[in-house]
Amino acid sequence: MNLMHNFFGHLGTILHHKKLVRHYCFKAGLYKQGITHDWSKYHPVEFWNGVRYYQGGKRSPNYGEKKGNGYSSAWLHHKGRNRHHFEYWIDYSLDPSQGLQGMPMPTRYVLEMFCDRIAASKNYNRETYDDSFALKYYEKHRNHYVLHPDTKKLLEYLLRMLAKEGEEKTFSYIRNKIDWKHSPKW
Repeated sequence: MNLMHNFFGHLGTILHHKKLVRHYCFKAGLYKQGITHDWSKYHPVEFWNGVRYYQGGKRSPNYGEKKGNGYSSAWLHHKGRNRHHFEYWIDYSLDPSQGLQGMPMPTRYVLEMFCDRIAASKNYNRETYDDSFALKYYEKHRNHYVLHPDTKKLLEYLLRMLAKEGEEKTFSYIRNKIDWKHSPKW
């Protein structure tokens, strides 16, 4: 492992990702979230594990850490601090027989998750990206996601719109048709 190469490679990946998410959050009107997105990536447990398990900017370092250790301490830290990840919103049902369930996500965080998915797709597929990538990735893993039905419905609608109609129409829809300002802020 070349520590300096991994350090600057990982830092560059984070900065590029944050720049993309900021761009999309701003297009959606989510200015504060665009600025504060993924600040926890600079916390030592996330940052240094990202350097240690850097995947050349083609895949998340969390994958390398999971492959090496069986789990990713960086991911466990990250998902517990960032409300735009649906994993943040998983909790036990009031009925213990129903086990873990996805709780309803405030719309602002579903929108940030949507922006995050576009940015991750662009970040890891720079030369080959097209507007269908985020939907294809979602569909590939959909059966493993624990999402509240309302969260799932909105996310899937936006991902399909992006794939079929492109960024401009999708973000116009978000700005003009989705009232995220009156959903719970938590």
